[in-house]
Amino acid sequence: MCIDPSKRYTATMDTSMGAITIALDAAAAPLTVNNFVGGDPTGTGRGGPGYRFADELPRPGRYETGSLAMANAGPNTNGSQFFIISGPNGAGLPPQYSLFGKVVRGLEVVDAMQSVETDRNDRPLTDVTINSVTIAESD
Repeated sequence: MCIDPSKRYTATMDTSMGAITIALDAAAAPLTVNNFVGGDPTGTGRGGPGYRFADELPRPGRYETGSLAMANAGPNTNGSQFFIISGPNGAGLPPQYSLFGKVVRGLEVVDAMQSVETDRNDRPLTDVTINSVTIAESD
């Protein structure tokens, strides 16, 4: 799927803990949204896409609970891993992660995910999985 930055899109994630709906910000982060809607090229949920793309960084102070951003290993190393800010510590992140969406429904699911018990390596003791993601053009 190739997005049109002038249109609005939502992503609905069906997870093992419930549904999360995200308003994607194609106008502010067209490369990042286009990469996200392209999905997992391997279909495994592991590894990376085999390429990197440029940052689309927000202004300072733009991260808030429910923000969707790309994980990276430094400047311009975006790939396929993303995260949802789920607490006050995340809201204070420096603007070095491409911000490309916001949870509009299902923040309680994100909160439940954050509360899952983890091991000493910070891995969940119970698997938390994304079963599917549906992209839709919205009004």
